[in-house]
Amino acid sequence: QVQLVESGGGLVQPGGSLRLSCAASGLALHSRGVAWFRQVPGKEREAVSAISRSAGSTYYADSVKGRFTISGENLKNTVYLQMNSLKPEDTAVYYCARARRMATYGAYWMDSSRYNFWGQGTQVTVSS
Repeated sequence: QVQLVESGGGLVQPGGSLRLSCAASGLALHSRGVAWFRQVPGKEREAVSAISRSAGSTYYADSVKGRFTISGENLKNTVYLQMNSLKPEDTAVYYCARARRMATYGAYWMDSSRYNFWGQGTQVTVSS
């Protein structure tokens, strides 16, 4: 059975750091693109970052460039999101997702409809 489990969320002060983990079972997580999304109540789900092993590329939303870093460990079947210089506007539930097969992942990585496996999310709260 396929399962993605996020962890690492919590309460942090502005300017602080957190590392989120997405651990997968039942599938090879890195065989397709993996992305982090976040969502605030009342707002649309927002793509944050993604990694594509086949393309050898990482992708970041403008709002997190220079602050967040996505990475993965194939042997652990895990993807990470290192979040530095956190701001209150980063507060959200963060989800990881594994993409469907896409020939041009880089062109569509922000489209949530192109992901077919999702975790349950982990809460990140940035507040003083």
